[in-house]
Amino acid sequence: MDKLKKVLSGQDGNDDLNVLQAANEASTLGWGTRVKAFLACFVAGVLCSVLGTCLLWVPRKGLTLFAVFYSLGNIASLLSTMFLTGPLKQLKRMCDKTRALATGIMITCLVLTFCAAFWWKNKGLALLFCILQFLAFTWYSLSYIPFARDAIIKLFSACFK
Repeated sequence: MDKLKKVLSGQDGNDDLNVLQAANEASTLGWGTRVKAFLACFVAGVLCSVLGTCLLWVPRKGLTLFAVFYSLGNIASLLSTMFLTGPLKQLKRMCDKTRALATGIMITCLVLTFCAAFWWKNKGLALLFCILQFLAFTWYSLSYIPFARDAIIKLFSACFK
């Protein structure tokens, strides 16, 4: 807490310390609390995605509700990992060269899903962007498992020969 007070009052000698670094260093959450917060946020994300899938069958507004809840579930699941690693480290990992493309596609599809559902009111595009979200999120998640992407590529190349 003293470090945060020093940073906020300008007494810290490190001028290049940005807001995210200050928040990351001032975090007082213990490891147990971080794991509990991660699990709560991740479970909430999964429940939102499952609820969205159930709402898919509601007449008239079902596809829009699906797109919104599915996207909110993906956002909550993605943000849940920030409890484990901290926000700054997670953002750096998301922008790592092995994950940057998947992160960019995933975030773009999240935004486009909301645009298709609310602004354009195009249910077909909303569903397409949800599918692309799923694929990008899966590819992003596989980047954390050593050699998983290579195994998937080899599997698909063997299937389509």
